[in-house]
Amino acid sequence: MINRDHLISVIMSVYNDEKNIDKSIKSIMSQTYKNLELHILDDGSDDKTWKIINKYKTEYQNIFIYKNKNNLGLTKSLNYLVNQTNGEIIARHDSDDLSHPERIEKQLNIMTKYNLDFCTTRAQIIQNNKITPKFSYYIPKKIVVKYKNPFIHGTLMIKKRVIINVGMYDENFYYSQDYKLMTDLLKINSKYKILRTPYYKLNFENNISTKFKEEQKYYALCVKKKLIPHS
Repeated sequence: MINRDHLISVIMSVYNDEKNIDKSIKSIMSQTYKNLELHILDDGSDDKTWKIINKYKTEYQNIFIYKNKNNLGLTKSLNYLVNQTNGEIIARHDSDDLSHPERIEKQLNIMTKYNLDFCTTRAQIIQNNKITPKFSYYIPKKIVVKYKNPFIHGTLMIKKRVIINVGMYDENFYYSQDYKLMTDLLKINSKYKILRTPYYKLNFENNISTKFKEEQKYYALCVKKKLIPHS
């Protein structure tokens, strides 16, 4: 069962997302599992994002906030956040997504029960309520990963020592850094599970994947072909 001694460190990088950041933070602070901390990095926003997350810092002692002077991108921002965490287990969350109230508790329960290196869940797409991944969920992940990322990055819960030992996020990958990380984790035969129940609501509107589709394709191709991307 759940070891209540585990401190879960949730990391979130945000850039110009004043529209969604408030609900996103609330979904973490409303978790049934309470032994957690939230680390939020404003990656050089020029909207009201910084003002919003500052409000939460004054309300909660377990929220830590940071700010990049310039927009450095998700990869470097996540690596910075990993190094700021205090917990043995790190959970990801994207600023435009939502977590089910029991998400952290359910994932930690499974990780503890099976001594997993990492755990993810399926997700429900906010715009159409469809579940993802759909059919590929039932296919061995070492097959699926040759063609696409079979894991929902925002649902990742991982032991801190595991992500550090694998080299964290590869900073050669400005995009598709999650695909590269998960590929690296499978290469070292990490022990994992994907929860069938969608404990996460995923935004597919005006996000990185839709705004930078071609860039994502290029970096994903580099993962598949084991190439170092051109800067």
